[in-house]
Amino acid sequence: VQLQASGGGLVQAGGSLRLSCAASGSTFGSYYMGWFRQAPGKEREIVAAISKSGGSSYYADSVKGRFTISRDIAKNTVYLQMNSLKPEDTAVYYCASDPSYIRATTSPPYWGQGTLVTVSS
Repeated sequence: VQLQASGGGLVQAGGSLRLSCAASGSTFGSYYMGWFRQAPGKEREIVAAISKSGGSSYYADSVKGRFTISRDIAKNTVYLQMNSLKPEDTAVYYCASDPSYIRATTSPPYWGQGTLVTVSS
């Protein structure tokens, strides 16, 4: 499966952005989808994940209540709505897919190219 992430940019603290990840090359509904991020000098971390049906989701504690992951099976796209952004959310955000499951300790086999989110204070 090929993944193409978009939607990053520069935003002020307290603002919002919506990231998109378009999938192609395979049956979208057969894959668990997730968003990860990597800030400068830090390890990559999971942000959110959503089940194949979209019926369940997972969020890192640092983004709970501020970020929402969703998927549109008809459009083969997963979204990450980010509200109340903070400077510490600054990172390159990557979408990923896995035919089974995604959590912090898993290693998805498929990755998008990353999109940069910069939150200014």
